[in-house]
Amino acid sequence: MKKFGAIFDMDGTLIDNNAYHFEAWKAVFEKYKHMPVSFELYNEKMSGVPGMTVMREFFPEYTEDEMQRVFEEKSQTYKDAFAPFAAPINGLERLLMEFKNAGIKMAIASSATVANINFILEHVPIRQYFDAIVDGPRISKPKPNTQIFLKAAEDLGIKPEDCIVFEDSISGIKAGRAAGMKVVAITSTHSAQELPPSDLAVTDYTGLSLQKLAALFEEN
Repeated sequence: MKKFGAIFDMDGTLIDNNAYHFEAWKAVFEKYKHMPVSFELYNEKMSGVPGMTVMREFFPEYTEDEMQRVFEEKSQTYKDAFAPFAAPINGLERLLMEFKNAGIKMAIASSATVANINFILEHVPIRQYFDAIVDGPRISKPKPNTQIFLKAAEDLGIKPEDCIVFEDSISGIKAGRAAGMKVVAITSTHSAQELPPSDLAVTDYTGLSLQKLAALFEEN
């Protein structure tokens, strides 16, 4: 059976938290910009994008320190709202355990800050399954650029073409495919019809197995 590396995005992929990020961004924009934020704008410009990149695009009149302060306020709003509901997407822990027992190396590749990644891993105890974590501050080019996934593959010591990316975002799926990796789309944020082509689209992890995923490498 094919051995591969497994690379997981975090928000919307390990946990279903995008609605909480959306509400936090919406509150910040209404407070400081008096500007409404639609879910379409959030998905296009903010979901999966490093927070300070969002700040620099939409708050150019602010200093870096002011941007950081507002972004920290957004992050705290999100954490306060999501913490009571933090849980892995259905079937995730079983799949991670199956991978670990089979010697599959795994990485998290998320544009989130170190603090936000740690927040999730403190509330959802799955850190022990991962061999590498690539966070937002480690990359200079956000998705759909391939940089974050190529760094994750490098950290795992596995060739990109031998990796599977698990993603929920349009930009993330594009990045995974551009990196030459297999891509499993999680439809927690978008419907399968809204997402770019992927090797497999699922609502959660309950129907996935090591054998089913290894078989992706046998298909043309």
